[in-house]
Amino acid sequence: MRHLCLFIVIITSLFSHNSLLAHGKPNSEIDFAVAKVTDNIHMLMGVNGFTGGNIAILTGEDGVIMIDDSMPPLADKLKAAIKQVTDQPVDFLINTHIHGDHTGNNALFGESGTWIVGHENLRKHFLEKGVAGKDGNVPAPKAALPVITFPDQMNFHLNNMTAKIIHQARAHTSGDAFIHYQEANVIHTGDILFNELFPYIDIASGGSIDGFIDAQKYILSLADDKTKIIPGHGKLANKTDLQASIDMLEDSKSIIGALKKQGLTEDQVVEKNPLQKYHDVWNWGFITTERMTRQMYKGLK
Repeated sequence: MRHLCLFIVIITSLFSHNSLLAHGKPNSEIDFAVAKVTDNIHMLMGVNGFTGGNIAILTGEDGVIMIDDSMPPLADKLKAAIKQVTDQPVDFLINTHIHGDHTGNNALFGESGTWIVGHENLRKHFLEKGVAGKDGNVPAPKAALPVITFPDQMNFHLNNMTAKIIHQARAHTSGDAFIHYQEANVIHTGDILFNELFPYIDIASGGSIDGFIDAQKYILSLADDKTKIIPGHGKLANKTDLQASIDMLEDSKSIIGALKKQGLTEDQVVEKNPLQKYHDVWNWGFITTERMTRQMYKGLK
């Protein structure tokens, strides 16, 4: 399961939806696995190919809240997976961040009457940079835009549960948010956590190494030994998994920072393969050990 996101190369091309089938498995082979996290929270996770970030669905008498929504080529598969959880429409859709593997079906749900929620910077990114089209970026459809935004945090009080949405500045991007279902003791991190996968830190979109680590530490402070953590990518996680990610990132930062301080160029650092000890667990198709090294080098001041 740890390689379910093997073809996240979509990210680097601003999530060209047609590239999904070119770089991944045929559409007929890609599907979603539905896992029960609690009695009324389910996790939708890709199997047999890349389906975008992990999705969470909260159900109850007050309505349906969904976190993230994959990509347009998989809209029918996504709707079928949702039907396994509920036959009710999605009332609220929360975007954890701007990337198209998490927001690609915004317009589909927005057109059907779903209220889309996201950080202010996420809406700003849509308006200023648009979305990927066949020949470059095009204006974002009005239906894809968050219509409810927040600067720091906001709360949902639905289905006898408090869902606290908390912004983390300059982490994976400038518009990240994680969702803490307090009574259920469940946290959806968005791409602030890639579980047992080297993370993608989108510095061009406002992300940063220090901000990413700080965000993980903040989430860790909210977790206990029974907390269930839904990562942006990878299998369902817990506090131990999150701590392992923090330890890996801080150690990697220290190793590469020391080499950079010695005056070594990026290529010279890569040649030393300083993150080799993490390769077997954390290396994957998009953020390989080499790319993680280069990402760290570029991101360190």
